Amino acid sequence: MERCPWCGKDELYIKYHDEEWGVPVHDDNKHFEFLVLESAQARLSWLTVLRKRENYRKAYDNFEPNKVAKYDENKINELLQNPGIIRNRKKIDASINNAKTFLQIQKEFGSFDNYIWKFVDNSPVINNWNSISELPASSELSDKVSKDLKLRGFKFLGTTIVYAYLQATGVINDHLLDCFRHPINNKA
Repeated sequence: MERCPWCGKDELYIKYHDEEWGVPVHDDNKHFEFLVLESAQARLSWLTVLRKRENYRKAYDNFEPNKVAKYDENKINELLQNPGIIRNRKKIDASINNAKTFLQIQKEFGSFDNYIWKFVDNSPVINNWNSISELPASSELSDKVSKDLKLRGFKFLGTTIVYAYLQATGVINDHLLDCFRHPINNKA
């Protein structure tokens, strides 16, 4: 069974690749989770973040944006002392700010899911890459989404982070053509 080579032999990475990456997400809390985690990943490896994911779920009230939006200075200090997450003040502040903006988007569009999927007319972008070297770090789509998110007030979500978020949530499917997870290979 062929898979995208980026997951290597690490069991956590393989499980993430096989079960989550590129699978369309339609749950708002899951969207918020990936926005927080992708933002936390900036300048780090995704595997580092994946290994801290369960700690993040506990520390961030299971990524409920209503709760995160209300975090105060005491909660921020608690997060800064938590060795189970990435203790970067700017990333933590951004996650709280982004929770508030996330809630505004939910109010405007009925859900964050409605907002994000409108960029692709509710149909995932299926790429047909042969090699990992072909995968871009960003695209016109991630540029557009990132720009719109920033205009709405999001922080720490540049085009590269947004591209990774779009991949993670299945808005973009970047499984390689020979990977068993590419839609062409799993029509059954």
